[in-house]
Amino acid sequence: MASNIGMMDSAYFVGRNEILTWINNRLQLNLSRIEEAASGAVQCQMIDMTYPGAVPMHKVNFDAKSEYDMIQNYKVLQEVFNKLKIDKHIEVNRLVKGRPLDNLEFLQWLKRYCDSVNGGIMNENYDPVERRLKGGKERNSKGSLKSSKSLQANNLHNLASGDAAGINKNTVSKQGKIGVAAASSEVRALSKEITDLKLSVDLLEKERDFYFAKLRDIEILCQSTKVENHPMAVAIKKILYAADAKESALEEAQEFISQSADNGETEEANEEETD
Repeated sequence: MASNIGMMDSAYFVGRNEILTWINNRLQLNLSRIEEAASGAVQCQMIDMTYPGAVPMHKVNFDAKSEYDMIQNYKVLQEVFNKLKIDKHIEVNRLVKGRPLDNLEFLQWLKRYCDSVNGGIMNENYDPVERRLKGGKERNSKGSLKSSKSLQANNLHNLASGDAAGINKNTVSKQGKIGVAAASSEVRALSKEITDLKLSVDLLEKERDFYFAKLRDIEILCQSTKVENHPMAVAIKKILYAADAKESALEEAQEFISQSADNGETEEANEEETD
């Protein structure tokens, strides 16, 4: 199965319109932008459709707006990947930012993977709308039960600690001021750290795009009719199209060039003998 797909694989050249059509048709949604799938809920249901019942849909929040809620969806998805032994690490911190390119790449991979499992054929017995509604009802029911228990516990706690709160009012006030000052200092430090990390990410993304463009130029050159069958061009394409990211295709490419060179010398020798 296509759990490992090379960056130069044709999967990553599928356009956003095709991806959106695939999502909307399969899940009966009406997405108009790739960023609308950044919450991770769509990806969870795509896997649930591919492996019916594998995803605990009551844990998937289709209304997720905050990064915290989105991260919970991706946690569910990663757990399902691990359970199904799908060798794919999810770049959660990048996806929840809602950047189109990052989300498009992940959805391109997901489409290729789902197509490799079911041959691109839809599961006619799977009702995506009913599955979402059922999961939402279960989630709301469990959430209401937890809220009720929490409210009861808080009420009992407030009744029991009412007198103590009055006695310690002054002490808590002083401690609160100290705590606010410490928290403000920590927030400033964390804000600076976040700013530095964002700058690092921006630089890495620019570097990634730069080298990707170089690889694409090399691929186009190797595909030109004049050189596409040349041993060096074939060897380069072996490296570009290697699907397994854990193993280097360099050794295979070098061996191919070596064999081609040996064959060329043999042909030259035969021609000399004939002459």
